Amino acid sequence: MLILVTGSAGFIGSSLCIKLLDTGYKVVGIDNHNDYYDPDLKEKRLARHSKHPNYTHIRMDIEDEKAIQSLFQEYDFDGVVNLAAQAGVRYSIENPLAYVKTNIVGFTHILEGCRNSNVKHLVYASSSSVYGANTKMPFSIHDNIDHPLSLYAASKKTNELIAHTYSHLYGLPTTGLRFFTVYGPWGRPDMALFKFTKAILAGEPISVFNFGKHRRDFTYIDDIVEGIIRVIDRPAQPNINWDGESPDAGSSKAPWRVYNIGNSSPVELMDYIKALENALGFEAEKNFLPLQDGDVPDTYANVDDLVKQFGYKPDMSVKQGVENFVEWYKEFYKF
Repeated sequence: MLILVTGSAGFIGSSLCIKLLDTGYKVVGIDNHNDYYDPDLKEKRLARHSKHPNYTHIRMDIEDEKAIQSLFQEYDFDGVVNLAAQAGVRYSIENPLAYVKTNIVGFTHILEGCRNSNVKHLVYASSSSVYGANTKMPFSIHDNIDHPLSLYAASKKTNELIAHTYSHLYGLPTTGLRFFTVYGPWGRPDMALFKFTKAILAGEPISVFNFGKHRRDFTYIDDIVEGIIRVIDRPAQPNINWDGESPDAGSSKAPWRVYNIGNSSPVELMDYIKALENALGFEAEKNFLPLQDGDVPDTYANVDDLVKQFGYKPDMSVKQGVENFVEWYKEFYKF
């Protein structure tokens, strides 16, 4: 099978490419290599798999409609995994149009490519951010998600809505995966674990938002990749019992589905920091600050549907996952 992975030099995309190649797939990866964070890290991620005989890399932006059209005309993809996106909740407050251009317009270019070339399954990254103002825990795919708190979250919900329309109108099977706070080796420098580690090793204070009181369902990179692998070969199926008078938010009469991929074990921020301090052997100096705009106090994934449909549940402990990250960080940055 030939799989297209967008965002293939990214944190999740690069790790997914390696797993797909190891499993026996052929992979075409595209990435625009932008400078939202250190492009050198992206290049080094890519170097891990770019020489594989079954891998082809193309520097391309999903915002480029003509380039995406040409890509789908040149290759006959069996499946597509769309991970390319403008990431980050806080950056979406400063630069909302970047999210519209990449996460909405660019995503629609991918949908058009899939529609016009009869792709068997589109799997795409959604986010736990879509739950927004919801406070009922754990977050369930069957809950309403009409109150996003950031444009990033709104763009990811929009992905789910547009995908549903394509599934309904064109019969394109689409599956959205709501990732919960992904962390681990080769991660993003704009995320807390990376920032905390860099600051602690430099003897600088860390910013602890919401006074350290919020909880996150931290999910290890390998668990996320395993979830994607399990989903990609099983195209979304219609829910024949779907009822428009009592609509289920997580399924449809169309071949459209969404699933949470989270560790289903929320951890308080201070416990996460403690795990990092233990792994580093240093105590952090902490600046306690209020909750930031766009952030939610807690995330907690209900993964019952993932377990039922795919027999899979993420299970990496935060202690081990953080230790793995620290080991990688020290080796990568020569500490």
